[in-house]
Formats: sequence, C-alpha cells, structure tokens
Amino acid sequence: MLTDYSRIVVAYDHSELSKKALKMAMNLAKQDPIIQLNVVTVMYPDNPAPYSYGIPAGSYYDNRSEEINMIREEIEEELGSLPNKTSVFVIKGNPGPTITDFIKQNDADLVVMGSRGLSGLKELFLGSVSHYVAQKATCPVLIVK
Repeated sequence: MLTDYSRIVVAYDHSELSKKALKMAMNLAKQDPIIQLNVVTVMYPDNPAPYSYGIPAGSYYDNRSEEINMIREEIEEELGSLPNKTSVFVIKGNPGPTITDFIKQNDADLVVMGSRGLSGLKELFLGSVSHYVAQKATCPVLIVK
C-alpha cells in the first residue's frame, strides 16, 4: 500500500508521455483505494490580440475549448476503471506556475508527469514544464520517459 501518497496529481497535455504518466499514476492509485487522483490540463488564457497566428483569437480559443473538452472526456473514461476518487481539471494559465500552484492548493503528495509535452500549435505545455515543476513543486515529482 502507498500510505505516503494519498493525493497524486497528474499533469496531462495529451502527449504520448503524458498518457504514459497517467497510466503510471493510475497503477499507483490502484494499490490503495484511499489515494485520490487529480488530473490537470493547462490551457493558455485568451490572447488579448485580436488574431493569433492569422486566426481570429476568439475562433482559436473556441476550437481549443472543444479540443480540451474531448480530451477531458477521454481522461474521465480512462479514470472510470479506478475505484479511487478522481477529478479532472482544466485550468487557464502559464503551465509551469499553474501546475505548481495547483499542487500547493490541493496539498498534493506526488506529481506524475511526462518529460516532454506536445509542440507546435497543439502545445499545452511550453518549454521545459517538467523541469520547472520539478524545481518548484512542494512534493516529489515523478517524471516519466
């Protein structure tokens, strides 16, 4: 049983490594039904500029919201097999600070995340978010490769 980790946070951006991190966190959670599993996806806030990469900003974020909702449903379906308490959160913000704030606010005992996220226009995690979280988190961070 994992008595040291009762609240696990998974940083999820729909990349292959974040999917692998989710599977690993689920396997950890299965060891003890008291473990709570929170999955957090970070979406960038609306751009104050009227256009983003030549696309009207409103349309861009409407499309992102649709994509995020599909990802959320996918995660919730995946988590449905667990007897544990689970939650999925979608938060707007800068990924590194937003994830570390979420960790603090939810008193997490462990963070599980991939070592790299998506790139290009589909990116939810910019730069080395895993490095930032590993440096700033108030609890252990398990980085999945």
